[in-house]
Amino acid sequence: MSQFIQLHILTSYAPSNLNRDDLGRPKTAKMGGFDRLRVSSQSLKRNWRCSELFEEAMADNIGTRTKRFGQQVFDLMLDKGAQEKNAKKWATEIAGVFGKLKKDSLEIEQLAHISPEEQAAAFALATTLAEENRAPEKEELNLLRQNQSAVDIALFGRMLASSPAYNVEAACQVAHALSVHSVVVEDDYFTAVDDLNDGKEDSGSSHIGESGFAAALFYSYICINKTQLIANLNGDEGLANKAIQSLTEAAVKVSPQGKQNSFASRAYASYVLAEKGEYQPRSLSAAFLKPVAGNDQAEVAIAALNKQMSNFDKVYGECATERYSIDAVNGEGSFAELKTFIAQ
Repeated sequence: MSQFIQLHILTSYAPSNLNRDDLGRPKTAKMGGFDRLRVSSQSLKRNWRCSELFEEAMADNIGTRTKRFGQQVFDLMLDKGAQEKNAKKWATEIAGVFGKLKKDSLEIEQLAHISPEEQAAAFALATTLAEENRAPEKEELNLLRQNQSAVDIALFGRMLASSPAYNVEAACQVAHALSVHSVVVEDDYFTAVDDLNDGKEDSGSSHIGESGFAAALFYSYICINKTQLIANLNGDEGLANKAIQSLTEAAVKVSPQGKQNSFASRAYASYVLAEKGEYQPRSLSAAFLKPVAGNDQAEVAIAALNKQMSNFDKVYGECATERYSIDAVNGEGSFAELKTFIAQ
């Protein structure tokens, strides 16, 4: 049976627009019959994965997600002295290993998640071809790796439609973050004034616009299959533990980037409940089917979360072997101890 680590996170944001829809307004969803503010799991994962905090912690163990790998290989070959015609042909062959290319282009049709080992192998081959002025041999194009150390690929998985043998099953599942209370998205009407307008002929603004916003206390849920993660990282439990700790710190401290310059919506989690064990995972989102109300939403939400956890235990038996929580509302617990707990 796999070992699971579950994180239940409550984070409060002042008025903001963290994750926009196609109209530029904050994303929403209905839950329990009420409109809730929403941040998509895609937005959360990208912001965590690309944060300075995560990148610095994991250093050389992060992959590259791109369509433009062929252009990188092409540019490298040119730098190494290859003729442009040959460089384009050979770069096409190398990039084609990671996905089908667009017609008459070096660009891959779909985003390819490339591990550091695969990127290094591709660049080494490109250098060799340029220096020896020759086309790649068939065996040299075996660039895909099953043994790799990219923690973001190990956590979030990858799919290579043309080479399914090198697909990676995601070890981490992330739910869309939803507000624990109902919301009404408001509109911010704003103007901008031209600094060189002295107001003698025209005292009006030079730009008028509007932007949607809302404030919310979000519930976020993350489930990590640690057994799968270790397998994805070739049995390297130390690297898996480091990845879990780094992901947890990013989830607790890193905010989505939407409209940050307009709202400065930076926030640390107000409450985190971590659970470990081999029991079947379950979200605690049912705690908020009835929207949280009242003046002290954080306290009520924490109580509701713990009540739902307790009720699941009463009905189904213990749903976790160990638990640890930190409460920044009441100043209880230690984040350092939380990081140690999830990696033990």
